[in-house]
This record gives sequence, structure tokens and C-alpha cells, in this order.
Amino acid sequence: LISSATNSLRMETEILEKKLQDAQIKLAEKDEDKEKEIQSLKRLITELEFQLAVEKNNNESFLDNMRKEIKHKSDELEKLTQERTQLIHKLSQVQEENALLQETARRECEERGELTAALTRAREQVLELKKLSGSFP
Repeated sequence: LISSATNSLRMETEILEKKLQDAQIKLAEKDEDKEKEIQSLKRLITELEFQLAVEKNNNESFLDNMRKEIKHKSDELEKLTQERTQLIHKLSQVQEENALLQETARRECEERGELTAALTRAREQVLELKKLSGSFP
């Protein structure tokens, strides 16, 4: 009976040891699979972080270029605005000068008309004086 019980316990112990070995092997395989998955995820994280850094650098570079372009356009706009203001000022001066010249020309034409009329009257008077002096000895 003892021998039978001992054999039975040995067999049960062997079965349990076999189950333990199988469980340890499965656990080791699972650990290995998890370690592989962790390494794969670490590589993926590293790759994604690198892509993020590249994208960030590209975005910063793009933003810097846009800022420079905006600054350049702003400076150009300011320069053109100043030129426009100067041109408007010059146009105003030229218009004033033109108005002054037109007024001067109008006055000179009036004066010329008056002088022509005065010359005509003077000629008429000279002719009349000649006529009068020709009829008197």
C-alpha cells in the first residue's frame, strides 16, 4: 500500500514537474515575445520621435522663411507707401506750380491784351495827330 502510494505520489510529482516545466517554458516564451514586442515598440517610438523632430524642424524652417518673407513684404510695402506719399506730395507741388503758371499766363495775356489795346489807341491818336498836323500849316 505504501509502495503503491509512493508510486502514485512519484507519478503525480512527475506529472506536476512536467506541468511546471511546460509552464516555465511557456512563461519564458511569453517573456521572450514580450521582450521582442517591447524592443519593437521602442524602435517604433524612436522612429516616430525622429520623424516628429524632422517635422518640427521643417515647420520651424518654414515658419522662419514665412516670417522673413512677411518682413521683406512689410518692408517693401512701407517703402512703396513712402514712395507713394512722396509722389503725392510732388504731384501736389506740380499742381500748385501749374495753377500758378496758368494764373501767370492768364495775367500776362490780359496785360498783353491791354497793351495791344493801348498801342492801337496810341496809333490811332498818332494817325489823328498826323492828320490834324497835316491840315494845319
